[in-house]
Amino acid sequence: MNLNAVIIDDEFNAREEMEYLLNQTGSVNVLKKCSNALEGIRAINSLHPDVIFLDIQLPAINGFDMLSMVEESILPRVVFVTAYDEFALEAFENDAIDYLL
Repeated sequence: MNLNAVIIDDEFNAREEMEYLLNQTGSVNVLKKCSNALEGIRAINSLHPDVIFLDIQLPAINGFDMLSMVEESILPRVVFVTAYDEFALEAFENDAIDYLL
């Protein structure tokens, strides 16, 4: 079973690397790559992915705030990704199951 995913990260190289790694699994279809929270919300609303790979530190609206703007009934599983380890505690306080640095 393949998972449909959306990547939301403001760094181009991070989006490209995440897509490459996910494609290597052979079980994840990357539907869209978004560079900010507003694009991410639109992608979730229109594509209904199974999972999103979400950077926490985004311009204007951070990843945590973005999640609060998505209707709970369509909210996919969330994998938090970030280069900043100080966000790990906050991610787990927001019910994270796992966390990628």
